[in-house]
This record gives sequence, C-alpha cells and structure tokens, in this order.
Amino acid sequence: MLLALDVGNTNTTLGLYKLDGEKPELAANWRVTTHRAQTVDEYGVFFVNLFEMHGMAPSQVTDIIIASVVPPVDSTLRQVCESYFNIEPLFVEPGIKTGMTLLIDNPSELGADRIADCIAAYERYGGPCIVVDFGTATKFEVISARGEYLGGAIAPGLGLSADALFNRAARLSRVDIKRPAKVIGTNTVGHLQSGLYFGYIGLVDGIIERIIAELSASQGIDPGKPLRIIASGGLARMIAPDSRYIQEIDDLLTLDGLRILFERNRTARPRGR
Repeated sequence: MLLALDVGNTNTTLGLYKLDGEKPELAANWRVTTHRAQTVDEYGVFFVNLFEMHGMAPSQVTDIIIASVVPPVDSTLRQVCESYFNIEPLFVEPGIKTGMTLLIDNPSELGADRIADCIAAYERYGGPCIVVDFGTATKFEVISARGEYLGGAIAPGLGLSADALFNRAARLSRVDIKRPAKVIGTNTVGHLQSGLYFGYIGLVDGIIERIIAELSASQGIDPGKPLRIIASGGLARMIAPDSRYIQEIDDLLTLDGLRILFERNRTARPRGR
C-alpha cells in the first residue's frame, strides 16, 4: 500500500491507498495537527497507533510519498519512514516528474501541495479549471485547457485573518468562526462572525471573478461559460457553499494528487538501506 502525507503548516493529512487492484482504493485517511517539535519516536509511535486503530500494520506499507511545506519536519519524517516503515520516502520536490508544464517564473518556488492539487484537479475534472485550497493560507491555482499551470494567488487563510483581528484589537474577544444566521449582527459576536465569514467569501469570490476575467482575455475563454472551480482543504466545506463560483468540494484532492505523482514516478524504491 502507498502512504501519502500532505504536511501543512497547521494540519497533516495522511492517506493510505491500495494500488494492487484495477483502480486505486483509499483504505483510510486521517487529518492531524502538524507538530514541528515532535521527535522521530513521537511521530513513529503516533503513526503506528493510527494504523493499529484501523486494524493495520506499518509493514503493509510498501511506498511513501510526502508533500511538505514545513521544512523543519522533513528530516524528522524521513527518519520516521526509514526507522518505522523501513522505506525511503519520495518527496515532492524539484526534479520530480509532474507531467504538467508550469508556466511560472520559477517553478521550484511552487509548493508541493499546490502541485499535487493541480495535477489531481486536471486529472479528475479537466481544464480549464481553478482550485481553491483553504488552509493556513488560501491558495488559488489556475490550470489551462491543455493542462498547463498558469499561475495563481495566495491570500491569508480565514484562521490567520481572525487571529490578526483578535490579537490587535484589545476589546474584541475570540469567537467561534462559523456562518452566522444573518449578515446584520445584533451583538458583538454576530458582528465578528458576519465580518469574518461573509468578508472572506467576498475575498474568495472577488479573486475568482478577476481570474475568470483574465482568462477570458488571455486564453480566449468565454466568460459566460462556467469554469470548473474546485475547493479543497480543511475549511472548504464551511466556506464553499456560499460562494457564487465554487462548484465542487473535493476533500481528497491533495492526497489523490500525491497518489498520481507517485504513479508517475513509480520505480522499484528500496526498503531500508
């Protein structure tokens, strides 16, 4: 089985795929907090416990692929893979075969998770399409009809925006970030929830609207014909339903992208040393 890890600044998502059938099958998946200071053994014990809770053993894993945007944990995870799984992991990094042309100034700057999102989106939905990944930062990815990565945008995530507000405004207390019943709040909690939630939807839809306008001008895409617009990430199911543009919510987009990347780079990877 293939273990895919998407290591983000806030959360780490794990997916365990069976690849020996006619079609890949996701056997289990987890979303956990990313801990920068955990040791190799702490990570190892944690992973083993996750497997045992689902009646699985680390020995069932034959390959591992990792997309990480947290460099301090990369060496730790590499050691975890070698010590607890006896596997040398494949990292999504410069030099990996993507099968996608990256039409940006410096392709090596593009985050591993963003590459995985784009590859899975084009494979599953075709192009042109836009991916909106709601994480610590919200990333917008644009893929052409020919499957080229055209570029994108990065905005502060909803959680980051809320933290900045609460940390800098002394008289505003933290509130649960959720969709309020109405836009016009009648108390401070309602005011904050409305501004955070609907304000963030305005940010998302505003960027998407401008992307569509640029695509119609530069790519000859009919602005009246809806593009495929896919949301992923931890906050996608909260934000996407009120967007005027997002059509799909795909919780497994990044993990599926990692699986596709692994298959495109599949070789006889050594177990151990």
